[in-house]
Amino acid sequence: MKILQTPVRFYPFVGGVENYVYHLSRELVKAGHDVRVICAKEPETTIEGIDGIKIERLEYAGKIANTNITPSLPLHILKDDFDLVHTHLPTPWSSDWSAFVSKVKKKPLVMTYHNDIVGSGAAGHIANAYNKTALRLLLKRAGKIIVTHPDYLEFSQHLQGYREKTEVVPVGVDIEKFHPEDSRAENTIFFLSLLDEFHRYKGLDYLLEAVKLAKKEIPQIKLKIGGSGRLLEYYQMKAAALGLGENTDFLGYVPDKMIPWHYRNCSLFVLPSISAYQEGFGMVLLEALSSGKPVIGTDIVGLSGDIEKYKTGIVVKPKDTEALAGAIIRVLQDKEGAKRMGKNGRDLVETKYSWKEIARRIGRIYNSLEV
Repeated sequence: MKILQTPVRFYPFVGGVENYVYHLSRELVKAGHDVRVICAKEPETTIEGIDGIKIERLEYAGKIANTNITPSLPLHILKDDFDLVHTHLPTPWSSDWSAFVSKVKKKPLVMTYHNDIVGSGAAGHIANAYNKTALRLLLKRAGKIIVTHPDYLEFSQHLQGYREKTEVVPVGVDIEKFHPEDSRAENTIFFLSLLDEFHRYKGLDYLLEAVKLAKKEIPQIKLKIGGSGRLLEYYQMKAAALGLGENTDFLGYVPDKMIPWHYRNCSLFVLPSISAYQEGFGMVLLEALSSGKPVIGTDIVGLSGDIEKYKTGIVVKPKDTEALAGAIIRVLQDKEGAKRMGKNGRDLVETKYSWKEIARRIGRIYNSLEV
């Protein structure tokens, strides 16, 4: 099958949706499919193919709400020879044009609905207008809608009328890239995200405050923060104001090849997300579990149910700084318990969350549509 993927950006850009499309596409190629990606040219790169995936990168005129505007996108999709197009929300520009062209060419449209489109201030008004108009047309046009979190059908009011064509397929993880390895890290927490206004929902503000509380019990606690962005200086100043200058290490941008090393060389990974509407699944939690590390997440991330069911870490409520601090202390002080959590996590991802298994399930969805 000839599959066209239309994420707003693609590898080597690092992000949740970008990683999702890359790993899914790689496994689809291994399964014998012809996969092409059309995306914005960010970052600047000459890579036109990787792991059998063909890539077409388009110049963009600017960004609106973290979405690259590529004026030539409609023409390039129209010219492409595909059997099925798979697009991804919350980037309406690429998704809406994918829906339009799929209708013109009478080809099936599959959409992964990673999370709602939200915003604050003027961006919030634009998001509301879009959700009441174009989003409805997009959801109606899609032959299948994939969500990565079963509870998202409840969280998102926009999906309520489309349950009959919505499938739940979780995010996968590269179990070869992210693997356990002996580490001497002591009392070290790892956090990874872009540090910009859009990603404040990842909850770093609350993690810093929780680390301040946990420091009373574990003075040598260390928080390693991976990621760069416009709020880097803000977070650095906040850490200093909380008296965490010696307890925080801002790593800046972490190259892709170094990310597995940081997972393996921490004691605990924490993702304290605060917005159910913006946090889709929490792929970084899977990467940490695949690396054999215990995790702490909030009950809004897609993996929260399995974290509790398979005892791979601790789940807390969003914005509950005291509960988060208590969970951190519990994991770091119980070395044997943390080790068991890490082993349980690795066993879980091997059986349920490998990208090979995820691609097989999505391939069945493709085959269920007329091509």
